[in-house]
Amino acid sequence: MGSNLLYPNFSKNLLPEKFIWPKEKIHSSNQELNEPIIDLEGFHSGDAAATGRIIGLVRSACLSHGLFQVINHGVDLDLINSINDHVNYFFKLPIDEKMRVHRLPGSFWGYSFAHADRFSLNLPWKEIFSCIFCENASASDHSEGALFFKSAFGDQEFEKIRLDFQNYCKAMKKLSLTIMEILGLSLGVDRKFYKEFFEDGSSILRCNFYPPCQEPKQTLGTGPHCDPTALTILYQDRVGGLEVFSDEKWKSVGPQPDALVINLGDTFSALSNGVYKSCPHRAVVNKSMERVSLVYFLCPNEEKVIAPPKNLVSSERVRQYPDFKWSDFLNFTQKYYRVDVATLQNFTKWLISHQPT
Repeated sequence: MGSNLLYPNFSKNLLPEKFIWPKEKIHSSNQELNEPIIDLEGFHSGDAAATGRIIGLVRSACLSHGLFQVINHGVDLDLINSINDHVNYFFKLPIDEKMRVHRLPGSFWGYSFAHADRFSLNLPWKEIFSCIFCENASASDHSEGALFFKSAFGDQEFEKIRLDFQNYCKAMKKLSLTIMEILGLSLGVDRKFYKEFFEDGSSILRCNFYPPCQEPKQTLGTGPHCDPTALTILYQDRVGGLEVFSDEKWKSVGPQPDALVINLGDTFSALSNGVYKSCPHRAVVNKSMERVSLVYFLCPNEEKVIAPPKNLVSSERVRQYPDFKWSDFLNFTQKYYRVDVATLQNFTKWLISHQPT
């Protein structure tokens, strides 16, 4: 893959056709989303009044658009900055060096340019590298993760960098389980139900780099979609670019100092029996500035059956989705379907059509 594909020649201001999106997908309202900025300090300290306010804000946001931001979240800001530095270093490497860790078919580890290994049209204007972390992953130098970091960052620093990434994902996992506890309280289910459901799950860290684009009104950094995973925790730099579809409009989510963005995915929507919807979002690109985002996806154990707690099912609210294994949903998105805003609905149809009669 040549670098001319990575940074096309804009002398004629022509964007390669594979990056051009339909106009109806790109239109923006130039409005900001009015999402709550939630201070978690009261929840961490056990303050009942503060916890009540937090639960109310989370429920309101999840019934509306599925996104909120959190501060005093407990994730070390120095660790976030360190990961951000590592990611910037990697994406500034020559393309040939990045391609040494290109993502192989069926793997979650590795580098990808614009998902060009999977798709040929409506490509996102970005580079990606992804890692997957499991609680009981091997620390051996022969593990897939160790080989990835050694190849990506070299012999000298890869152990420290790998440890930083592991610690970052551990901190995000801890925060995500706290959010799951709050979500349970906001839905009126046992506060441990969702937290315990995800304790043995894995997580995916996706690092995105959005180069400047001379034609930002013709392309997108990430197309409109809902995350198929359960919960997403996003760190975005000061450039911004995240937009959420709310009230029939695309609205921007501005970066807030020391805050992390939380949004719900399809798997949690199914686990709430559709009470909470997954958050439809996208990323726009900038004409003059590059942008980096760090995206942590919380996933259940692959063999877990996705089914809501019994008290969210009633004669007034029947089951919205059939039971399914997370591994089946994940496989659907990797082999059969390009993730969009209707992934869960189309997976449900696919699942029913493939059930034995």
